[in-house]
Amino acid sequence: MPESPHPDAVGHAAKARAAEWLEWTVSDPSTEPTNELKRVMKSRHLFMITLAGVIGTGLFIGTGEVISAVGPGGTILAYCVGGLLLYLTMVCLGELSAVMPVSGSFQAHATKFIGRSTGFMIGWVYWISWATFIGLEFLSAGIVMRYWFPNTPTWIWSGIFIAAIIAINCFTVRSFAETEYALAVVKVFAVAAFIILGGLAMFGVIHMGDQGAPGLSNFTVDGGFFPTGFGAVLGVMMTVVYTFMGSEVMGVAAGETENPRKAVPRAVRTIVFRLVFLYLGALIVVIGLIPWNQVGLDESPFVTVFDAIGVPHAASVMNAVILVAILSVGNTGLYICTRILWSMSKEHAAPKIFGNTTKAGIPIVALLFTIAFGLLSLLSSVVAVDTLFVFLISVSGIGGGLCWMTIAWSQFRFRRRYLAAGNDPKDLPYAAPLYPITPILVIAINIAVFVAMAFDQTQRLSLLLGLGIVPVCYAIHHLMIKPRVARAEAEERAKAQTHRVESTDPRDEPVR
Repeated sequence: MPESPHPDAVGHAAKARAAEWLEWTVSDPSTEPTNELKRVMKSRHLFMITLAGVIGTGLFIGTGEVISAVGPGGTILAYCVGGLLLYLTMVCLGELSAVMPVSGSFQAHATKFIGRSTGFMIGWVYWISWATFIGLEFLSAGIVMRYWFPNTPTWIWSGIFIAAIIAINCFTVRSFAETEYALAVVKVFAVAAFIILGGLAMFGVIHMGDQGAPGLSNFTVDGGFFPTGFGAVLGVMMTVVYTFMGSEVMGVAAGETENPRKAVPRAVRTIVFRLVFLYLGALIVVIGLIPWNQVGLDESPFVTVFDAIGVPHAASVMNAVILVAILSVGNTGLYICTRILWSMSKEHAAPKIFGNTTKAGIPIVALLFTIAFGLLSLLSSVVAVDTLFVFLISVSGIGGGLCWMTIAWSQFRFRRRYLAAGNDPKDLPYAAPLYPITPILVIAINIAVFVAMAFDQTQRLSLLLGLGIVPVCYAIHHLMIKPRVARAEAEERAKAQTHRVESTDPRDEPVR
C-alpha cells in the first residue's frame, strides 16, 4: 500500500502552487518590448486621474436634479450611500490592482478570478458604456461652445475637440496623464472655491445682495428635511451612483503607473474621502443657499450660487468649468476604452489587431476604433433614436453598476483562494478591510439599486435593455469565442511541441 504524503510536503506543494498562481511581477519599463504598454505615469497622475474621473457633469449639473427630486435630507442620504458604495468598491479594486496591476484592470481580474465568459461580458459591456458616452461628450462640448459662439455650428466645435483629444491620446501615455492632471486641477479648484465662497455666504461673511444669510434654514423649509419621503431616495440612487462612476480608471491606469504596488494603496487611502468631502461640501452649500424646490430648474446650481454671491461673469465661468469637465470625461473615456480593448485582445476576447501598439506604447487601432464607434453611436441619436440609441444609452446606464459588482466578486474570489492557499492578508500590498463583508455589500447595494429601477416606470425599460445584453454576451462567448480560443490554443501548443522537437540537437541524444 503506497504511503500517504507527509502533511508538511502537502503544505509546501500547496504553497508552491499558490506562489506560482500569485506570481505577477511589475515589469521594468526599460525592458518592455515596443509592442506593449509603458509604465511611465507617476503617483500624482494616478491620484488626479482617478479624482478627475469622478468629478464631472454629474456633480456640476446632475446634483440639481437630485436635490429637486428628494429634498435636503434625501439628497444627503443618497450621496452618503453612494459615497459608501464608492469606498467599498475602491478598496476591492485597490486590492486587486495592487496585486495584479494590468491595464485591463477589472476586465482582466474577472477573466482570471471568475472566468473568461465573465471577463468577455464585462469588458464589452463596459466598453460600450464608455464608447457611447464619448460621442455624447463631444456633442455636449460643441453645445457648450454655443454659449460664446452662438452662430458657429455645433459640429465644428465637436470636430475640433475630437481632433484634440485624439492627438493627446496618440502621442504618449504621459501626454494623456499630464493633460488629465491639468483638467483635474481646474475642476477641483472650482469645487473648492464653490465650497469656500458658498460656505461664507451661508453664514453672512459674504453678502448675497439684499438677501440675509440663510444659515441652515433652507434645510427645513417647504416640507422639512425629507419633503418627499424616504421612498423617493431609491428612485434617484441610480443617478447618484452614476455620478461616482469613472473611479475605475484607477485600476486601468495602474497598468501604466510606475511602482503601482505603492501608488495604488496610497491613492485608495486618500482619494475616496476627498471625493466625498468635495461632493457633500458642494451639496450642503447648494442646499443651504437655494431652497430645494428651486434648485436646478433653469441652470446649474453652481451658476445660481456664484451669481448670487456676485462672482463676475458667473455663468461664463461655470460654463468654462463644465466644458473642462466634459473634455476630461471624453479624454478619460477614450483612454479607458483603448486599454480595455487592448487587454481583451490579449485574452482572445477581442480581435488581435486591437493589441497592436505604437513605439510609444499606444494601442492605436483600439483608439481609432473607439472613436469611430463613439461617432456612430452619436449618429444613432439622430437616425435610430427610438431603437439603437435607446439600447446603447440603457447599456451605458447599467454598465457601471455591473462593473462594480464584477470588481467585488473578483476580489471575493481572489481573497478566498488566497486564504485557502495558506497566505496571510497582511502580506498583500493592500488588503481591503472587513472581508468578506465588503464585497458582499457592494453586490447587495447594486442589486438594491437595480430592484429600485425595476419599480420605477421611467427606468424599467432601460434596466431591461441594459441587463439584456449580459446573457447575449455569455452566449456569444460560449458559442463563438470559446471554441475558437480552444482551437487557437491547441494550435499554439502543437507549434510549441513541434518547435521543441525540431530544435533538439541530435548530439544530445543518448548513445544506444
